[in-house]
Amino acid sequence: MPNFFKKPTMSGHLWIIYAISLILLGFIWYYQWMLGLLMTLFLAASIFYSVRTEQHMINETEEYISTLSYRVKKVGEEALLEMPIGIILYSENYTVEWANPYMNRFTSEDTVVGESLKKLSDQLIPALKEEEDEVWITIDGYKLQTVVKREERLLYLFDRTQQTEIHNRYENEQTVLAIIFLDNYEEITQGMDDTAKSHINSQVTSILNKWAGDYGIYLKRTSQERFMAVMNQEILYTLEKAKFEILDDVRELITDQNVPLTLSFGIGVGPISLPELGELSQSSLDLALGRGGDQVAIKDDSGKVRFYGGKTNPMEKRTRVRARVISHAMKELVQASEKVLIMGHKSPDMDSIGASIGILKIAQANDKKAAIVLDPDDIDTGVQRMVEEIEKDEDLWQYFIPPEDALEMVTNNTLLVVVDTHKPSMVMEEKLLSKTEHVVVIDHHRRAEEFIKDPTLVYMEPYASSTAELVTELLEYQPKKLKLSMLESTALLAGIIVDTKSFTLRTGSRTFDAASYLRSKGADTVQVQKFMKEDLDVYVRRSKLIEKASIYRDGIAISTGDHGESYGPVIIAQAADTLLTMSGIVASFVISERSDGRIGISARSLGDINVQVIMEKMNGGGHLTNAATQLEDTTIEDARDLLQDIIDEYFEGGDTE
Repeated sequence: MPNFFKKPTMSGHLWIIYAISLILLGFIWYYQWMLGLLMTLFLAASIFYSVRTEQHMINETEEYISTLSYRVKKVGEEALLEMPIGIILYSENYTVEWANPYMNRFTSEDTVVGESLKKLSDQLIPALKEEEDEVWITIDGYKLQTVVKREERLLYLFDRTQQTEIHNRYENEQTVLAIIFLDNYEEITQGMDDTAKSHINSQVTSILNKWAGDYGIYLKRTSQERFMAVMNQEILYTLEKAKFEILDDVRELITDQNVPLTLSFGIGVGPISLPELGELSQSSLDLALGRGGDQVAIKDDSGKVRFYGGKTNPMEKRTRVRARVISHAMKELVQASEKVLIMGHKSPDMDSIGASIGILKIAQANDKKAAIVLDPDDIDTGVQRMVEEIEKDEDLWQYFIPPEDALEMVTNNTLLVVVDTHKPSMVMEEKLLSKTEHVVVIDHHRRAEEFIKDPTLVYMEPYASSTAELVTELLEYQPKKLKLSMLESTALLAGIIVDTKSFTLRTGSRTFDAASYLRSKGADTVQVQKFMKEDLDVYVRRSKLIEKASIYRDGIAISTGDHGESYGPVIIAQAADTLLTMSGIVASFVISERSDGRIGISARSLGDINVQVIMEKMNGGGHLTNAATQLEDTTIEDARDLLQDIIDEYFEGGDTE
């Protein structure tokens, strides 16, 4: 036993007592020697007894400590060998030097000593190199939580298989609510007789009931065009793996009008209450319908959204009644406001500027002060000619103000109208959104996850060719004193022509109606062509981009710009459009550096490939046939590699995402 564990023969306080006793004994001997002799005998007996008792206690303590030490040592050895925890000592080159017997249950080998840690799990060595303190690994079906003691080169492995199974079972059995909506049921069945309507109802119900039965889903029809489905997370995972093939099955039901019937799903998931799940599913359905329908939107309790489907172009199904209602609502909002501010997106195009001018005329028709927010330093070459022409018209140009002036003008009672975008990060001046409680959003893009918070009025129609088309329809229902000048109507028509590529893409009957209305107001098509003219050097630069195109997969053209050479979004968009006109090309992607240091990608397709969902994977968006994105902190090569990986995933996943 170490010396520092031993105690003195007697405690210090006893020595003090005996020392005082000896001093007193001396006085007694001096005055009464007989009594002193007697007391001396008593004191000697007391000291003897104390020393003996103290020594006995020390011996017992030493014996107890010795026994306890032996037991602790024995328990430690047994725990090391028999405790249900895996223990591994590894060498500097990640080879197992020693392992306790418990590790044998995780491997078919007699011993793991001498084996590389990689043989146990591919995750171990990378985790050790990255200096992680904990890593989860799988060995022969066992889920092990591994704690790393790097200085001792020691691993503790805890079997968490049962806990993982319980957790997975909990996750898999969580309730999922889905609302299924027949997108165009009302339009398709409007002219049908009862027999035809009953027939299509029977077909849809039969397909959905079979689908629900195959996957174990509870399905209930709540109205002619709406179903409610209840499932769990495990079923949802299976549906996601199958990419919701029910969308394709229902789309194959061609009606008498030769128009496919399409479905939209709004799904709410997460460990929350049933009322909250219901709100999530309704919100998801609104998002799916806002993106044009024929797709699935899955939203969890954190607000993240996953999309599936969206293969078809959205069909035009807005009505004149809706346009008139929105126009009337706009009129009331304008009249109730102090002033009106209008802004489009950053680097505005002709559609954004034209639509802004249209809203300006609505405000003026209702005798309200209005202004258009335009950053003079953020004007792209594609709209330069239009802006220069507007500058010549002093009566119109006076209503264009920079973002700084708009921030000084805005009040809580100002009506802010956002056109041609619905993303806060893309508006001309994001600070304006928080300066007023009255915001109107007018847009023709498919709705994305990012959306302006709590708008007063939303007019989003992905079926429209352009925002200028939507605004033109609103103008038709404003007060009769509304007057459009030739330049104003030309600006609106330019927005329609540019976004439809001269009425070749996303053009419906309403598009021609809007163009006809503008033409009757004096819109000059020759002036539009002048706006769209380009410089020779721009044409040459675009041609160089096209020249660098290569074919990736069947019919997909990808072009990349040179390092150090930046291109505006209009040029790369035009290059993508031009590539799409080439024989055998069904989709085109153009990648280049931008003047702001980011990497821009413009995507186009003929409709067979959904470039919108591909761009959404890269934090972008747009339409099924027309989309784009901007990437930060990357290179052209990395952007191309990422794009190719996403294209591969798109095709391997069945073209549905």
